[in-house]
Amino acid sequence: MKLVLDIETQNSFKDIGGKANLSLLKISLVGAYIYSENKFMAFMEPGLSQLENLIKESELVIGYNLLGFDYPVLSNYLKNINFNNVKTLDILQVADNYLGYKIKLEAVAQGTLASGKIGTGMDAIEMWRAGQIEELKKYCLKDVEITKNIYEYGLQNQYIKFKSSWEVYEIPVDWH
Repeated sequence: MKLVLDIETQNSFKDIGGKANLSLLKISLVGAYIYSENKFMAFMEPGLSQLENLIKESELVIGYNLLGFDYPVLSNYLKNINFNNVKTLDILQVADNYLGYKIKLEAVAQGTLASGKIGTGMDAIEMWRAGQIEELKKYCLKDVEITKNIYEYGLQNQYIKFKSSWEVYEIPVDWH
């Protein structure tokens, strides 16, 4: 089973004193796409044990910045998973390894899919704080859908693209 993941947090790097304190971030919502069920799901804190089982059962977890963000935050909640042992495709890492620098999901979505995100991580934090859970789910699951579509594009075409302010570039990928 393949699984696409994205997390949103209740607080920001500014709230916790910077990226060095990543472990202090709190999850507001985790979005997932489960390939075997062709289904999008959203998990809040009480449902994270179900997510833990899905990750354990997955042959591949796909995401954007899983290694640098999602996994470190999730590891505070999912103590029974050693994320070093989870087979992972981190699209940001693939792009960074090729380019030598990090690019935003928005740039890859614009280049590869010719469409973008519906908000930002800060918007998601504000939705959480305002109790706008349905809007938060919509935002997070849209990011999951974008990541899924980028992954599938790369599978089919052997490259993804990203849009800089002046040009669209290709990044070769081999995800078979």
